Amino acid sequence: MHPLLLADDDIELCDMLAQYLEAEDFSVTAVHDGEAALAEARSGRHELAVLDIMMPRMSGLDVLRELRRDSQLPVLILTARGDDVDSIVGLELGADDYLPKPASPRVLVARIRAILRRAAASTSAEAAAPAQIALGDLEIHTGSRSVELIGSPVPMTSTEYSLLEYLALGAGRVIGKEELSQQVLGRKLEAYDRGIDMHVSNLRRKLGPLPGGEERIKTVRGVGYQYVLDGE
Repeated sequence: MHPLLLADDDIELCDMLAQYLEAEDFSVTAVHDGEAALAEARSGRHELAVLDIMMPRMSGLDVLRELRRDSQLPVLILTARGDDVDSIVGLELGADDYLPKPASPRVLVARIRAILRRAAASTSAEAAAPAQIALGDLEIHTGSRSVELIGSPVPMTSTEYSLLEYLALGAGRVIGKEELSQQVLGRKLEAYDRGIDMHVSNLRRKLGPLPGGEERIKTVRGVGYQYVLDGE
């Protein structure tokens, strides 16, 4: 069974989701405040954390901010329906994905499984990828799912790594947001979905421009994104 952390101050909701998740082959540890969530998330006992934004003692966003100082544990955040600000901030802080509440248990399971597939790097496409992708000052090591820029390691969440690898394998090609959502997030692109956009923004912040000052990941308005080959 896959061990998960579920953090939400709604005890009744936690119990309901835990029962559903356990029937789907997950082992669930439920906590109901942010401080307990952070301690559990850092324990090393879980494959993924589901964090509600609104919790006592410490908000889900504060938990995520502290967690990302020393851990790349995959995180799915639960946000109030229609609260785009919390969704965007969560992705900026390094969440792998988000889901509005009230969350359908079936959709929650699908999102969790998609994140775990990326974290495990077990898809046939990843297995077929070269051991190393070198693009100028950037080196991507597919076996260890690690990234180096000018020889220095760059910390990545599982989703950021998967997105960068997919863009790098298609370097020079404009890749549509729908394709990126399907291949990287494991789901269809939804209306007003900013997930891919925010992960690209995080990559730009971490990697910076190309050595010549050109934009490394180019936005093609109305289509998607392109990892630019140096000199293009």
